[in-house]
Amino acid sequence: MTIRVLLADDQALLRATFRILIDSCADMEVVAEASDGAEAVELTRAHHPDIVLMDIRMPGTDGLTATATLCADPDLSATRVLILTTFETEDYVAQALRAGASGFLGKDVTADTLLAGLRTVASGEALLSPAATRSLITRFLLAPAPDSHLAPPERLTDLTVREREVMALAAEGRSNTEIAEDLTLSPLTVRTHIHRAMTKLNARDRAQLVVIAYQTGLVRAVPPPPPMSMGRPR
Repeated sequence: MTIRVLLADDQALLRATFRILIDSCADMEVVAEASDGAEAVELTRAHHPDIVLMDIRMPGTDGLTATATLCADPDLSATRVLILTTFETEDYVAQALRAGASGFLGKDVTADTLLAGLRTVASGEALLSPAATRSLITRFLLAPAPDSHLAPPERLTDLTVREREVMALAAEGRSNTEIAEDLTLSPLTVRTHIHRAMTKLNARDRAQLVVIAYQTGLVRAVPPPPPMSMGRPR
């Protein structure tokens, strides 16, 4: 299958560069280009691409607003958004994932990393597994968590105990292989549990599953450690 990509970036030169790179791959093609968020929404509804490669800062409607609009549209449930931006702030990462994005990359990535990221997101996975991303998840993807002694919110009641367990480990940034080792399961069984949890929670991909895990309190945040004092000992 060919991965159909829509480019959304206000810089024409970057769009041209991305088009050449993506169209050079036998399994990918660029189907449209947008110069702002509003145009990205309009063209996505017209072309139904597999992935929108979305910049954040654009004139008019920004990429985060456009992402939220696309991900809330039931007619675009098969389209995923991969954020690609110069502004790799932790807050932008959190906002992008809350809006429904399936991944987040900086524009300083290599061509191979970008293409691999597109394939990862197209497969239904999310760019959330690297260790460098785990601290962002635990610090920023949070709604006020319920007390630890309370049962999970009603949104999770359709999940089995095992599905909750696997979902919680996935939300901590564990890969399927790591989860399988922890629970003495096969990676295929872990993948099946994750897929069932996504289906029951109407999550489009693993990224949304992680967001739900934090927002429902299934996984508790670990506060960042306080800064070390640099004062002289007395």
